[in-house]
Amino acid sequence: MAYQELIKHFDKIRIYMHEFYIYGFKHRELLYHNSKRSYDNERRRLESYLKDYMSFHYKNSKIIFLSIDSRHIEHNPLYLAFQSKSFTAKDMTLHFMIFDILNSESVNLSLKDILAQIDTYLESFQTPLVFDESTLRKKINEYIELGLLQKKKIDNQNIYQRTKTFPISPYETALSFYSEMGILGIIGYYLLNHIPNQQIFCFKHYYIAYAIDSEIMCQLFDAMHHQKSILIKKYNPNSHLLHVIPLKIYISCQTGRSHLLAYSIHFKAIKSYRIDYISEIIYQEIHPLFNEYRQQLKQLENHIWSIQCYQKKELEHVSFIICIQPHETYIYQRLLREKRCGIITKIDETHYRFTADVYDTLEMIPWIRTFICRITQLNFSNRTIENEFKQDLNKMYELYQI
Repeated sequence: MAYQELIKHFDKIRIYMHEFYIYGFKHRELLYHNSKRSYDNERRRLESYLKDYMSFHYKNSKIIFLSIDSRHIEHNPLYLAFQSKSFTAKDMTLHFMIFDILNSESVNLSLKDILAQIDTYLESFQTPLVFDESTLRKKINEYIELGLLQKKKIDNQNIYQRTKTFPISPYETALSFYSEMGILGIIGYYLLNHIPNQQIFCFKHYYIAYAIDSEIMCQLFDAMHHQKSILIKKYNPNSHLLHVIPLKIYISCQTGRSHLLAYSIHFKAIKSYRIDYISEIIYQEIHPLFNEYRQQLKQLENHIWSIQCYQKKELEHVSFIICIQPHETYIYQRLLREKRCGIITKIDETHYRFTADVYDTLEMIPWIRTFICRITQLNFSNRTIENEFKQDLNKMYELYQI
């Protein structure tokens, strides 16, 4: 098949972007989804969107990855991939004719009136396209579902008009921030396309990878809004469909990685699922126990540090004493800001005790490490994790000859 820059389905682009450009671990010899010719086609498509941000290095073979300096970009460059949907000549012709005919909110026309005006437009072409009433109705219903058009009934006849528009300029600052930091920032990005000179914010810590999971996230939010259970299909060809009730989405402020916390019908427990591993969402029926499981998750959150919530496992106690000098109030403020489910107790003017009961002590280790030079006492109920932590410290002391 001849190479085409535009695509009909986004899932292939999402797979290649994850595995070859964001993670940057794979090369074409490790390809298992399709043939090497397919890889070349997808690579060329991605280069057309992201050529200004691509780098590569050689390690037995050429490995390509994204290299982006957040100080020098206006918007998340991965949003460009969503503007690559394929279309036919008939799609585009019909699109522009419909919106040219319904050119304002005051224009109200029936399906037959619109079709008659389309026939008038087409008379100017030597070889005009032909549109029947069924095709036009499907296209208009599609635009009604998207919110671009609206339908009302007058004298037992369906009348169509444009939906009411509102000015976007007053919301420029909010949209500029939301488009880069919001979970579904792609929506803000689309709206900002109508405003010139929208670069307002620059971000130091900027996680862009979540953008290509926007379609999956949108479906998850839709399922949660309607309290539906879903079937999850993963990229792994050997995995089975997972029947779950989606409850909440967690996004890490340290890595930008996103997880779905959902009640598993099979395991009868709340589990976490990485969203970038999900390839497809299949809606099921409304689940009558949705609110009950959501309340159950709310109780579990009192002891969740990151995403792990082993309901059948005993809680693990974590305690450490940290030294903070009187002039270092910013350290104390940071401790208050980042304590999550922990409790801070003042011992004296320079010492504070942090305690928490969590499902998984290991999740806390990266955060605890940031206070290493200040910790004066450490105590984990999980002795294995505590010993490993102290062994790592001893190795560091040996390395730096302390």
